[in-house]
Amino acid sequence: MKPEELLSAEWIARLDRLTLATGRRVRGTRQGRRRSRELGASLEFADYREYSPGDDVRRFDWSVYGRTGRKVVRQYLDEQELQVTLYVDVSRSMDFSDEDGPSKLLHASRLAASIGYMTLAAYDRLGVYRVSERIGEGLPLLRGRPAVHRMLDFLASSEAEGRGDLAGAFAERSRLPRLPGMTWIFSDCWTERGEEELEEAMARLQAARQEVVLVQVLTRGEIAPRLTGDLKLIDAELGTFKEAALTGRLVEAYEREFDAYRGRLAEFCARRGIAYVLAPTDVPLRETVLGTMRETGLVR
Repeated sequence: MKPEELLSAEWIARLDRLTLATGRRVRGTRQGRRRSRELGASLEFADYREYSPGDDVRRFDWSVYGRTGRKVVRQYLDEQELQVTLYVDVSRSMDFSDEDGPSKLLHASRLAASIGYMTLAAYDRLGVYRVSERIGEGLPLLRGRPAVHRMLDFLASSEAEGRGDLAGAFAERSRLPRLPGMTWIFSDCWTERGEEELEEAMARLQAARQEVVLVQVLTRGEIAPRLTGDLKLIDAELGTFKEAALTGRLVEAYEREFDAYRGRLAEFCARRGIAYVLAPTDVPLRETVLGTMRETGLVR
């Protein structure tokens, strides 16, 4: 994929008006655009940023608004950065797509790029990794708008490879975030051990003091298959296959099992305070971010 396939200029302009919403307020090591849990003694002015609904109106700079018409709020040195970490599943099952839609990997990369852009635009710190059987080498922590191109180049160079094993991958402590923060996982959640494997992975992230968001990326054909007839079903990761006659009854049984699996996954996430988002590849990026993620309280 190409970097320009991930974020269009029009979409970037829309993202500039959004920000990540998190319940975690972390005292970082550098001045950012989020209020830390521990306020410093100094309220020294640091910078301006665009006003967003919900900002403290006492920080609105009316003099700038009167001169330029720009709606900005004042930033002070007691406001600290948030660390956001993105993990994109690049296992071979992510290479799948419906006939007229993007692959799951491309769709996941677009979503990750959108979250990453909002992070960098807010001067928060961003880490990006690919994950399959293990967590691969990621980018050094990025910060600020100039780093957007590095993030896009990294995501665009992703290729589907390997077998998905999220529990095993997140067992590598050296690849987990070192500071408390917000972690996003973009995956189809097709794993050998089902939700048990995902639960292990997310529990390890929560133990690392992360506010976890799970984004399940699936094609419409996986959610509601419309295949019929005698077919050879091949496992994209294991290479094994099974011949099956797909009747209407068998498809209905699959849909029931899929709904049950999603229900168990959503129930686990709700119980552990993990945000869960279903992001079908046929649903436009705008609808997922401005609709589902905003309704879930992840962006504002």
